Amino acid sequence: MTQRSASFNVPVPPWGLAVTAILSVQLGSALSVNMIEAVGPGGTAWLRLSMGAVILLVIGRPPLRSIRRPDVLPLLGLGVTTGVMTVGFLAAVEHIHLGTAVAIEFLGPLTVAALRSHNRKALAWPALALVGVVLLTQPWQGDFNLLGVAWAALAAVGWGVYILLTQRIGDRFTGIGALTLTVPIAAVAAAVVGIPQAAGHLSLDILAAAAGLAILLPVLPFALEMLALRRMTPSAFGTLMALEPAVGVLLGLLILHQQPSAVQVVGILLVVLAGAAAQRGGKRPAKEQEASPADLDFVG
Repeated sequence: MTQRSASFNVPVPPWGLAVTAILSVQLGSALSVNMIEAVGPGGTAWLRLSMGAVILLVIGRPPLRSIRRPDVLPLLGLGVTTGVMTVGFLAAVEHIHLGTAVAIEFLGPLTVAALRSHNRKALAWPALALVGVVLLTQPWQGDFNLLGVAWAALAAVGWGVYILLTQRIGDRFTGIGALTLTVPIAAVAAAVVGIPQAAGHLSLDILAAAAGLAILLPVLPFALEMLALRRMTPSAFGTLMALEPAVGVLLGLLILHQQPSAVQVVGILLVVLAGAAAQRGGKRPAKEQEASPADLDFVG
């Protein structure tokens, strides 16, 4: 068992896993815009998560026998949080630019990082990021989209909770064990709004596109984030996500042709600066963990 468990060690540094996850998330988000127009944000979230669940269940076995009673609520919570976060973010992208939605969503992990830093001065960084978000959304303008901002704020809360629960679950199940449990739960949560939106609009093309997008998000980034969070503190991981808004703006420009104004560029820079300045430390303290059978149930 020890020999097989060791085979899952990832030589890539944790920050490399996190950055790769960022690129995958933002590319998947940018490419989801056309599907949002076809089946709505809820329908897109439901299809992506459902396809992702199918892919994960094909390549991995749910570690059902390894679940203990204390694991049940965190697993359910992480699954529901993932579904709500996905729906909220895609609903935001329907109304506001990708980079703006990412910047607002980033307030969630940045606030988590600041609150867990045990340093009151660290609260200045979420405040600075909030100033950047104000410059991005420009509420003084007539085209301010309150609905889009509200959806992105919901995603921000979800992302903060997601980070905390992912680390807790990741400490219990390595590999993709937890994902084979939480992503199906997320798909069920998203189905509440997703099925009504997608009903009557499904086709083979839509299903094929959803399968492709599911690899970019949630399968690849969620797996990488799970691995990264096992080797990083929530603070280090959350603040490394400072790159996310910048990547969102870049892909929004290249793929969606969403041109930010000069004021919005300043806003993005403030958000990125806040995240970079808040980063402290990196790796989590090493601790001995007993490998569970769930850790070894990876097929292939």
